[in-house]
Amino acid sequence: MKAIIIDDEKHVREGLLLLAEWEKHGIHTVFEAEDGDEAIELIIKHRPEIIFTDMRMPKRDGINLLKWLHSSDFRSKTIVVSGYDDFEYMRNAIFYKSFDYILKPIEPDVLNETLAKAVKEWNDQARSRKSHIEENRVFNEVKTLYWDRLFSSLCSKEDISKSIEEKIDKEFGITITNKHKTVALLSVKPLAISSFQGDQDLAFFTLVNVSNELLKKQNDGVCFRNSNKKEELVILFWNDKNISYLLREISSLIYQYSKVCLIVALGKKSKNINEAYESALQVFLKHNLLSQTKIVTNKDVKPKPLLHLLDYSNELKWAIQSGSNHQIDSQLNQIFTMLEIDYSLSQEQIQVWENQFELLRNNWLKEYQIHHKTSLYRGMNYWKEDGTFSFMKFKEEKVREFKELINTLSNVKYQKEKNNMQQIEEYLQQYYQEDINLQEIADRFFLSREYISRKFKQDYHATITDYLTKIRMEKAKKLLENPYLKIYEVAYGVGFQNEKYFSKVFKKYVGFTPNEFRHSVSSRS
Repeated sequence: MKAIIIDDEKHVREGLLLLAEWEKHGIHTVFEAEDGDEAIELIIKHRPEIIFTDMRMPKRDGINLLKWLHSSDFRSKTIVVSGYDDFEYMRNAIFYKSFDYILKPIEPDVLNETLAKAVKEWNDQARSRKSHIEENRVFNEVKTLYWDRLFSSLCSKEDISKSIEEKIDKEFGITITNKHKTVALLSVKPLAISSFQGDQDLAFFTLVNVSNELLKKQNDGVCFRNSNKKEELVILFWNDKNISYLLREISSLIYQYSKVCLIVALGKKSKNINEAYESALQVFLKHNLLSQTKIVTNKDVKPKPLLHLLDYSNELKWAIQSGSNHQIDSQLNQIFTMLEIDYSLSQEQIQVWENQFELLRNNWLKEYQIHHKTSLYRGMNYWKEDGTFSFMKFKEEKVREFKELINTLSNVKYQKEKNNMQQIEEYLQQYYQEDINLQEIADRFFLSREYISRKFKQDYHATITDYLTKIRMEKAKKLLENPYLKIYEVAYGVGFQNEKYFSKVFKKYVGFTPNEFRHSVSSRS
């Protein structure tokens, strides 16, 4: 808390500074002023909670200061300190609602008792004000939410019930069913991304307030957040005289505030809100985002077919399965070229692309048996800093989505293949004594012989036969260290049915016959 002492006598100010128990009462800053004019400057600048003032001062005296405080919005607690037991001063102190009045010479007990009461009352009132402010904030939020939901529901209803009509009449002073209505739609997404770090709630709050400030002046309509659409702001006009002017003003204010140009889709007027809304929605969905027009109407919509990713699913799948970024770049560039030349870059086209990509991606993930929720990139930012649509950013986002999908599927494919080869290697280590052949392994692991041969050699740098021979020879070397085992027993022990063939293979692999190897081992020991 802060306090100020106003007195033209320095020794009085010093006395108050010395006698008051400031820290005990939570006051950490105390200002000083010699007269009312100096005091007003300090009060405006620092807004102290507690004010001590003398009554007789040069320039602006205590009575004029009390008048000024009484007429201002300051809620400070003012304690009059005077050496004159004068009824006129007392009367003015009471009239202008000073908190208390104490006489000089100042008694420490009286001073600190008065200060404690003033601080307590200020704190109690501050808590009350804070609670009242919070109640108003909650009430306003609930009220706004109520009207958002009510008007949002009317966008999909043909008729307005009598009770809703009466509520609108009471709140806005119009009989809405008698009015021709026009709807304008905006997307807050470009604004949220560019100016609010992705905070759509704050973007909505800003746009609704800016728009309603203008609309309320002549009761032209209402702006609300569509509760049924994530990013949609609706402006409902029931006075069609000022629509063009108001939309230009709203767009201008938004640009002044954020340097973002939002495209506004304006529908046809109708007596039914749902028809007016549907008309605006079609303009919003179908207009070309690359157009330079900022307020678009049905006249600006040029019908064009929609490009469907599903029509290119096989080509895209082959590009993805190839694991080649070059292949996916080539395939997507062809699609982007067609999109730019033969189709319209509209909100509807973007929705179709996003929905169909999600469908294709989910199907491809299932094919690779990826059932858990995989966190994959979702490219949704297609907007420049000024809020205009960027085809370049759209392409970058879509390419990134596909390439991340390629990496995910390639990693899963590699891991799966790696696991298969690991299992085959473990099988060879466990069953090396048996008569193992490639066909038996293919049948056991449900893989083709050709695939196993190629992939195993790629991972282990040896054919299945060579790798099995290596395992058997290493096991044979261990067995030959035992002088009590016969050579034929060692041969049988590592999967050879013929001792001579075993000896031939062993010499080729080790460079010694089994007997020579055994002698070399025994001589070393």
